[in-house]
Amino acid sequence: MHEDYKNILDELKSHSHFRDLKDFEAKDEKFIYYKGKKLLNLSSNNYLNFADNKAITEEFLSSGGSEYSFGSASARLLTGTLPIYKELETLLATLYNKEATLLYNSGYHANVGISSALNQKGDVIFSDKLNHASIIDGMQLAQGKFFRYPHNDMEALEKLLQRERNNYKNAFIVTESVFSMDGDIADLEKIVELKKKYNCNLIIDEAHAFGVFGEKGLGVGEDLGIIQDVDLIVGTFGKAIGSMGAFVVGSKTFIDFLVNKSRSFIFSTAIPPINVAFTKWIIENKLPQTYDKRKKMVELGKKLGSDSHIIPIIIGENQDTIELCEILFHNGYFTLPIRPPTVPVGTSRLRISLTTDIEENELKSLMEKINEKRLVKQTKQ
Repeated sequence: MHEDYKNILDELKSHSHFRDLKDFEAKDEKFIYYKGKKLLNLSSNNYLNFADNKAITEEFLSSGGSEYSFGSASARLLTGTLPIYKELETLLATLYNKEATLLYNSGYHANVGISSALNQKGDVIFSDKLNHASIIDGMQLAQGKFFRYPHNDMEALEKLLQRERNNYKNAFIVTESVFSMDGDIADLEKIVELKKKYNCNLIIDEAHAFGVFGEKGLGVGEDLGIIQDVDLIVGTFGKAIGSMGAFVVGSKTFIDFLVNKSRSFIFSTAIPPINVAFTKWIIENKLPQTYDKRKKMVELGKKLGSDSHIIPIIIGENQDTIELCEILFHNGYFTLPIRPPTVPVGTSRLRISLTTDIEENELKSLMEKINEKRLVKQTKQ
């Protein structure tokens, strides 16, 4: 039986699809130590440099953080809810001007739990085709139907709504705001218009925008002034906030429903209290000070051809992408090849993630090596 799995792994290796765990020596804000080299880390979601930051950690612990436990030892519905959990949930509900919040252990837990719970039999979800795997998995677990519309294609979405909306009871449009692999931004204003026109609920995953976009760091929805038109907003703490876990804000009815029906919430041991406290402390004390840095980071991303701080460098073939990562490693950069099935076949790429401490001049050699690789490839063709 094991031979079947080995054959599958060998097939992955033969097509440069095989993934393995890297043995990093250490991380220090924007740098990572790997194979004896200090590298500029361009594959991190640590957008504001709060994770792996010794000064931040020490400040948090000295300001009262050390009183919190490292383990919750229980699901929230058993004995896993302490005052700090409710304090963070109340803080987020207040910031978003929503009725209630629910914490999840990760963005994956949140999206799987939300889509699978809310999309009941007779209901439907309309989902952007490039939405995260967690959203797709949640839809597949649900009793309701789902349709995937071509990425950011509002005309196709409206045609789908015209054709299918009236066949179902409750309908949800689900989209990311900043897409994780392309760094582009959904046409949220148009989606809000369609949500209202076709009587749908709107769920926006702000995972890569929470802590980055908006004056308060609430996401693209804040930038556009549409938060009040969004029924559920999902965000994560494991990226810009530098902690762990996730949240969803919305109406009390939706949140109460998720408490009762969202299996990834009900059957998971709660996030450790110290992480919940750290998240709250960062949002209250550190996030408000980052606006100018965040704005500068996104502007640099736009200068490099993206809509955000995530910059896709599409190479094409798997092996070419892996070879480029190796070249960049020897020039002081840590990048990872993003390959199918994460992205479509023939679009393997580097996914450059900026952080607020990365300066434009640090990327000069990076872009030179990328352009050299592309030139060599074009010459061969």
